[in-house]
Parts: sequence; C-alpha cells; structure tokens
Amino acid sequence: MTRQVVLDTETTGLDPQQGHRIIEIGCVELVNRKLTGNVFHQYINPEREIDQGAIEVHGITNESLVDKPKFHDVANDFLEYVKGAELIIHNAPFDVGFLNHEFARLKGFSSGVIETHCGVVDTLKMARKMHPGQKNDLDSLCRRYSVDNTQRTLHGALLDAEILADVYLLMTGGQTGLFEEGRGGDRGTAAEQIRRLAADRPPLPIITPTAEELAAHRQWVDDLESKGEGESLWAPIEAN
Repeated sequence: MTRQVVLDTETTGLDPQQGHRIIEIGCVELVNRKLTGNVFHQYINPEREIDQGAIEVHGITNESLVDKPKFHDVANDFLEYVKGAELIIHNAPFDVGFLNHEFARLKGFSSGVIETHCGVVDTLKMARKMHPGQKNDLDSLCRRYSVDNTQRTLHGALLDAEILADVYLLMTGGQTGLFEEGRGGDRGTAAEQIRRLAADRPPLPIITPTAEELAAHRQWVDDLESKGEGESLWAPIEAN
C-alpha cells in the first residue's frame, strides 16, 4: 500500500526565524493514488499577531483564532496522521521549515524533524522540471491541467491541499488528454476538469462502442499505419 498525504499550511508571515507561526494545517490522504476522504484539518492559535499582508492572502484574522488550540495541543495528533506517509507539498521548503520550527519549540518533544517520519515530494520543484520557463504556482498549474479552482478566492490550507492532490495526480499520471501536444506546454485538448467525487459513489457504467464507432476507429488506425512503419499500438487485438 502506498500512502501519501497532500499537505498545506497557512502562517502568520513568511519566515519562522522571525517568529512567525503556523495558523492552519490542511491534509488529504491518498492511498494507492486514490483520495480516501481521511483528512486532517486544524486552525491553530499562533500566540502572536498575524501580518496584515498574510491576512490579505488567506483571510484568517487574529480574532478568529483566539479560541483555537495551540500547536502543542495538536502536535501529537498531526504527527500520528502523517507518520510513515510521503508528503506531497507545493514549495515544500516553506511548509517543512515552518513545521520543523514548530516542533523545535516544543519542550520535551524528541521526535525530531518531520523528515524523520515522512518522505517529502516538492511539486513546485517537479513542475519546474516538467514546465521550464513557465509559471508553476498552484493557480497556473490548475489552468495547465484544467483543475477547477474557482472556489480558491483566498488561500486556505485544506482547499489548497485538495486542489494540489488533483494537480499532483495529473502531473504524475502521464498523458491526460488523448491528443495532447506534449507535456511541456499548455494543452490544446486538456483533461476534463476534475471533480471530487464521494468515495461511496456507485460504479461508473461501461459503455460499449457501436459497430459504426468500431469501424471509424479501424479507419483511424489504418490511416496511422499508412503514415508509419508496422502495426500501430492503437490497433485492436483480434480474437483468435
């Protein structure tokens, strides 16, 4: 079983070395590349003021966090949730740096850095290799892979983790459109927009092709073979 956790955080500012803290953690679980519905989501009282610039990004105010637990209250539950998983994070050094800073602040906490318990995959680093010279922030990747992010008017850790899970699955799933023009650029025929479906949904119906559709496919394959050498991989397997 391959277990992955797609993770995002929101913070009071940009640099934990300047005393900034985590105020929200959002995680969604993938098992064998399927969303399970098992999530971890927690708002956190940072015990300090949130920078105005950060509020403009995520919309989380100081007043809304007054009654929320502090990081030391949720640290064990969070670590138990992610332990042993591969973390999928966009711009991983940012989130990992904040998480390790939070763990380092805990008195008597000897579990070490998050990398001790989890592997880490940085989707920003991955995207820069796949799409050099292009914008690779999460919104740009949503447009490139046709992932619906219309609900993302502000950053939010859980919503961003859900969106990143969709993007990651498309980034790592190979070809997403039958006639795409290469993985390096925007697709003229991109995948249909992903919609998050309930885990208990009924099975999808199997629709068999008509005789006319099979004949049209055979003609398309014949045209492909006439332009190349040997039998096309798209050729149907004939029964003996």
